[in-house]
Amino acid sequence: MLKETIIRNARMVLADEVVEGSVRIAGGRVAAVAAGPCAVAGAVDFAGDLLLPGLIELHTDNLEKQLEPRPGVFWPAPVASVVAHDTQMTAAGITTVLDAVSLGEYHDGPKRAKMMALSIEAIGRARAGGVLRADHFLHLRCEYPDPKVLEMLAPHLCDEHLRLVSLMDHTPGQRQFTDLAAYRTYYSKHAWTDQEFETLARDLRAQQAACAAANRERILAWCARASIPVASHDDTRPEHVDAAAREGVAICEFPTTLAAARRAREKSMAIVMGAPNVVRDGSHSGNVAALDLAAEGLLDILSSDYVPASLLHAAFRLHQELEIPLPDAVATVSRNPARAVGLTDRGEIAPGLRADLIRVRRVEGLPVVLETLCAGPGLGAGARAA
Repeated sequence: MLKETIIRNARMVLADEVVEGSVRIAGGRVAAVAAGPCAVAGAVDFAGDLLLPGLIELHTDNLEKQLEPRPGVFWPAPVASVVAHDTQMTAAGITTVLDAVSLGEYHDGPKRAKMMALSIEAIGRARAGGVLRADHFLHLRCEYPDPKVLEMLAPHLCDEHLRLVSLMDHTPGQRQFTDLAAYRTYYSKHAWTDQEFETLARDLRAQQAACAAANRERILAWCARASIPVASHDDTRPEHVDAAAREGVAICEFPTTLAAARRAREKSMAIVMGAPNVVRDGSHSGNVAALDLAAEGLLDILSSDYVPASLLHAAFRLHQELEIPLPDAVATVSRNPARAVGLTDRGEIAPGLRADLIRVRRVEGLPVVLETLCAGPGLGAGARAA
């Protein structure tokens, strides 16, 4: 980004309105926003295209696809994998990324620990090498019934890039997998025999009974001391939300039922849903449809999850299908996720904030990212409280 840049003739999606005008950028931050024509020589003419704040992604599994492009095949140049992942993110208009890394072995065994270590190390090396365009942080997804989750989490609690911890329980018969047949379908790559699955389910339920409560309590205590936001993942029943609210959890990530989402709203928790769910008109695993939640005012944040390009597409579907004002729809992929994890220096187009911006044009009704302007990780994201 040049030392000073002026963008004119843009339809700017601001916090509460869409305004035609110009933006002046200096030192990687928005210096001024003005409505109306701009006659400054050398200004970049957006020709009426939309100017949006850079998108904020709280939960993406996309890096794993780059590190392990085929089952059991780990790419031998992990930093190159991170760069490829970063390129996909910025091409989708995402300028701040919380890379989701799973902690806990469950039935993937040591492979999961290998993926965790590889992901965190490679992101750090790519960041240190100055080869990333987007600002990358960590979202550690803790499978808290797992006996090894605490030893996997502990070394990373002081990492300044850790911005979110989520609490997961994928035990057969729990939450998203109350239906055991749905569990087997979701993990069909393992091709268990009936006997193998019965043994696995029995062992995992025993493991959960022995470890889950104590591990969850410890994780919450650690995160509270480090001022790390916590999300409760796949809440299915209202009592799941009640328990999380009592524990001080402020984010309800991917509730699987309308009842759970309604309780999350009652508890003033931020509700996160998957953008692919919006784009596909429903959940791929049979959970509640995100559009149905949005229609009831029960959706605050969208996550691209496993499809980076879905984030912007989903926000525009909220606007087009449900007639949610465009600034409010865009807030689900910018300001709202930023605020949920304490990133107060980004998420909207306003003087003093980072100049993370995207140029968007609708082509055959679809929003297309033409250009992504990243202020750069070196500007700093604001230190987390110690």
